Amino acid sequence: MAESAELILDGKSYSFPVTEGTEHEKAIDIAKLRDQTGYITIDSGYKNTGATKSAITFLDGEEGILRYRGYPIEQLAEQSSFLEVAYLLIYGTLPTQAELDNFSHQITKHTLVHEDVRKIFDGFPSAAHPMAILSSLICSLTAFYPESVSPDLSKEEIDLNVIRLMAKISTIAAWTYKNNMGHPLNYPRNDLDYCSNFLYMMFSFPTEKYEIDPRIVSALNKLLILHADHEQNCSTSTVRLVGSANASLYGSVSAGINALWGPLHGGANQEVLEMLQAIQKDGGDTSKFIAKAKDKNDPFRLMGFGHRVYKNFDPRAKIIKKAADDVLSALGINDPLLKIAQELEQAALTDEYFIERKLYPNVDFYSGIIYRAIGIPTEMFTVMFALGRLPGWIAQWKEMRENKEPIGRPRQVYTGELERDYVGIEQR
Repeated sequence: MAESAELILDGKSYSFPVTEGTEHEKAIDIAKLRDQTGYITIDSGYKNTGATKSAITFLDGEEGILRYRGYPIEQLAEQSSFLEVAYLLIYGTLPTQAELDNFSHQITKHTLVHEDVRKIFDGFPSAAHPMAILSSLICSLTAFYPESVSPDLSKEEIDLNVIRLMAKISTIAAWTYKNNMGHPLNYPRNDLDYCSNFLYMMFSFPTEKYEIDPRIVSALNKLLILHADHEQNCSTSTVRLVGSANASLYGSVSAGINALWGPLHGGANQEVLEMLQAIQKDGGDTSKFIAKAKDKNDPFRLMGFGHRVYKNFDPRAKIIKKAADDVLSALGINDPLLKIAQELEQAALTDEYFIERKLYPNVDFYSGIIYRAIGIPTEMFTVMFALGRLPGWIAQWKEMRENKEPIGRPRQVYTGELERDYVGIEQR
């Protein structure tokens, strides 16, 4: 007999089925709760509500486990490439060499953006935040490819939109940086791999030869893989919710970018660098700020330590810590902010206060350090997050469409005024 949950309301008993995932996660299916009882549930922030069933990413915060399509993140980060992981997330299987070559080739072919996109850049203020530009230009792709709004896209048409978005976001992101800096824009190069091409568009100048450092390419590759998907977080849920209205892939991802832009979501690695700058400005005494972090009456908090989901450790942090150490060592960087970061890291890994509370450095702590080390400015950190998260957003949007999920429509409990009569303005 299938397991079920019993709910007793007003002396009447109702039975609801229990569903179980492949990793033995259990959920009570309340899809018919309102129809049968007239009640709804309240779950602020949806912390206990499963809005969908998904076969993409498994995350166990208590055990520190993250898997994409069943593959441990540790194996993918060590052995795979970003585009291979993107293919895995979007299409469900690791590609053959021929499939990966074709996927990479198609993306390379579509990295150019319409020349009219360059004109749009001129309309933004010079001080515009890169995320504002990125979300606007990704949304504008719907105007350049109006057929993408059709609710009846064929598999081939969806695949083409996937390729276009994967290809063009790196060009748009790099151009966003160049435009912000007042530098000439670089066109993509078809002879370079995905990460190398992005670095070239970001940092090369027409006046001199740009040498691509394979150590930086490797670190960037790992960072993008580690950020590629993270289950039903705020931005991913936004992509699925917007997509459930049959919005285009570009419009749905643009909405996800705006959700990611929120400092409570995607701004953590930027907050890490801003914290390091504040400590440096104060004199650089990390012991002082460690003490402040321990003082429950002090509002100061260490950014980049602990995680809302991971209750033990962030599995991505272990991987990216090594990448950070390798990059800093290889490049021989002598940056006072990075020295402060290393002192904070050492304190958190050895101080009983942090160990007892499992306040270990997370992926945002190390990613900010790496981005700074390779020359990416702080205001571009969230753009880099979006670049990495894109395959996950696409996979989630695609899965939602293939599952023919209904349009999202959360309920509410009304707490406003009871019915009252309109009063003319002269009587108020």
